[in-house]
Amino acid sequence: MQPYYNEPYSDYSDPEVFARYQTALGKVRESLGRHYPLVVGGEAVDAAGRIESLNPARPAEIVGTTAAADTNLAERALGAAWEAFPGWAATPAAERAAIVDRLADIMRDRKYELAAWQTLEAGKNYLEAEADVAEAIDFAAYYARQALLMDEPLPVYDYPGERNESWLIPIGAGVVIPPWNFPLAILAGMTLGPVAAGNTVVLKPASPTPVIGARFMAAVAEAGFPPGVINFLPGSGGTIGDVLVDHPRTRFVNFTGSMEVGLRIGERAAVVHPGQKWLKRSYMEMGGKDAIIVDETADLEAAADAIVRSAFGFQGQKCSACSRLIAVRAVHDDLVAKVVERTRALEIGPPADNAPVGPVVTAAQHRSILAEIDKGRSEGNLLTGGSAVESEGGYYIEPTVFGDVDPAARLAQHEIFGPVLSIIRADDFDHALAIANGTLYGLTGGLFSSDPDRIERAKREFHVGNLYINRKITGAVVERQPFGGFRMSGIGSKAGGPDYLLQYLEPVSYTHL
Repeated sequence: MQPYYNEPYSDYSDPEVFARYQTALGKVRESLGRHYPLVVGGEAVDAAGRIESLNPARPAEIVGTTAAADTNLAERALGAAWEAFPGWAATPAAERAAIVDRLADIMRDRKYELAAWQTLEAGKNYLEAEADVAEAIDFAAYYARQALLMDEPLPVYDYPGERNESWLIPIGAGVVIPPWNFPLAILAGMTLGPVAAGNTVVLKPASPTPVIGARFMAAVAEAGFPPGVINFLPGSGGTIGDVLVDHPRTRFVNFTGSMEVGLRIGERAAVVHPGQKWLKRSYMEMGGKDAIIVDETADLEAAADAIVRSAFGFQGQKCSACSRLIAVRAVHDDLVAKVVERTRALEIGPPADNAPVGPVVTAAQHRSILAEIDKGRSEGNLLTGGSAVESEGGYYIEPTVFGDVDPAARLAQHEIFGPVLSIIRADDFDHALAIANGTLYGLTGGLFSSDPDRIERAKREFHVGNLYINRKITGAVVERQPFGGFRMSGIGSKAGGPDYLLQYLEPVSYTHL
């Protein structure tokens, strides 16, 4: 294999690149409305139930439909994963890695097409959509190479009269439940990490974005994965989610989503059911209430730019998004003015036109965010935004900024997962750090400061998994910035990091006399 490298991003200021993306959009539009079956044991399987995927910018437009699995199909998919497990686990790591790396190449060849699907199904503009695909490519290529490293023997020592060996082996068949906000990147990473390590999975894509999952499965088939290694099982959480999590044959659960759902999955996964031979492993990434601190030594222009990008990129629908700005009193007013000015300048429009701010993903998400904004009117001063925007029935919401928010208010504690930023005034840096740490979460955070001592303090005392200094707090890159938090932001090794595959392996020791 060639050395690993991060997939580069395109320059959409280049007219040729821009035209290439638009061509991809046109090609994808020709495929809208198609139906996609489940994939169980390598076979296409239809079902009576349907999941309908809509374009959030134009909900009258059906992106496609997928079959919706029932409990019997969930049992069948898990059985197919276990049937495939012995052969896949016994496949030499170099062969497994080659297939995973081939998948990276296939996605690389289809980068604009896969990104265009995200523009139409998830509401991502060109750069956000392509960045998602690039991350999926990175996960595949990186985990393929990590699988080779995991195949190396572990260091142990011989003793006179005996010879000792230790290896890592895959653990079995598990369930992967990715989110809708990174419908290819996180889906691919959560799936390919365990699979590269020699495990098999049942993949239940998020219901708002199942078509992107189906396009991923087409690439999986082309890459040459054996039947049953990756089983594709769209379906409602209420119908099949609990069945898959509770099942005594489920070896592990890999989840990314809200804290509420993650806690419920973790609790259910901890129960040992009749016939179960192990304690299930559950890995959770559960979101955040992420903050950027700005002190009086900061470059306010750079800070304002980064805050707005972090808060409103992909309409704030990122677990890493900045939802709290904590500004020390000395620069608070100047910084707030700059942030509000930049927020008001953001263009709202269709992601197919590459507008900076597009729709939120579903009607339910639209209602939920607007309800949180209405509640927030009594907790802070609405400085800009706060309303829905009507355009072809799309789920648009103005980028919204609240000022003078109390650190204990719901606006400052609850993950809204939308284009809403709460600004909190701090007395000084110590106070700002205490406020930043004053939530249940610990995912991402940022500091704008030119004071070396404060930067060092933040590294020690700002309790987040990913801390960014003098830059935006979104956009972690595989290998460069392994991603994941702690507290109620999740548990498990960082995605895109050197120990991620270890979660899906267990060591065994052999002693020869």
